[in-house]
Amino acid sequence: MPGVLAGFATIGVLIGLGILLAQLRVVDEAGQRALAAVAFYVASPALLVTVMDRSDLGVVFSANLAAITGAVLVAAGLVAAVTWVRRHDLGTAVVATLAGSYANAGSLGLPIAAYALGDAVLVAPTLLLQLMVLQPLALVVLDADASASRLGFWAILRRPVSNPITVASILGLVLSTTPLDLPAAVAHPLELVAGMAVPSMLIAYGLALRLGPLPGRGVPALYLGALVATKHVVQPLAAYFIGRFALGLDEAQLLAVTVLSALPTANNVFIIAQRYDRAVLLARDAVFVSTLVTVPVVLAISLLLS
Repeated sequence: MPGVLAGFATIGVLIGLGILLAQLRVVDEAGQRALAAVAFYVASPALLVTVMDRSDLGVVFSANLAAITGAVLVAAGLVAAVTWVRRHDLGTAVVATLAGSYANAGSLGLPIAAYALGDAVLVAPTLLLQLMVLQPLALVVLDADASASRLGFWAILRRPVSNPITVASILGLVLSTTPLDLPAAVAHPLELVAGMAVPSMLIAYGLALRLGPLPGRGVPALYLGALVATKHVVQPLAAYFIGRFALGLDEAQLLAVTVLSALPTANNVFIIAQRYDRAVLLARDAVFVSTLVTVPVVLAISLLLS
């Protein structure tokens, strides 16, 4: 428990630093976007390669992946059923389903796994599941629903491997499961760059909280609340029950899969909604509200399960 609390204290300080920098106008929106871009395209991939290279992925990718996948299916299935009852169009249904089940495993998952759970590699199953399966599948369905600008077959296939997080995860898997080792001339700079990943992500997150717009009107509060509750209550509960009663995970694994299933809706969902012009306000507000409630929710889970 002290380790978990210390981890969240560290996360809170860095997020607070981002808020302070924005409040003092030391960093503006352009600076926030630049910092987030460096974290996403450079530092986070470096971190994933280094932590996965020296980790035993066999344990993480077995039962943990099964529990996380089961929780995603429960949350996504529930939202999809509600959208069917409400007779949403296909594109809106896909965006709503993503909003209720697709987690921000990159910019928040990595630091929470590193500081609160003690091992950044724990977020790897969530990242790979989303980037290699969920996002490509959603894009295929949205493209089929779109009336124009349809993506070609090869363009769809290229999307997962054009993401730097996905490429880094695959490279880390190769290094972890084969005798290959990075030469020192590559490994040492990579570790230095990886060291800036978590601080830059958390500071950028704090900046975004202070600089970002508040949720607008136009999305029914009850519907938005139901989506956020699905993401932060239904999905982690499903992960816990699947992990404990179906898979027999130990306490540390249960904490990991439950916390990671309670991560907020990913920014990718808003980007996808904008790209296809489907449920844009719903996606934006779901990302904003779920992000605000993440730290107290994850802290509560940690207190209950640690």
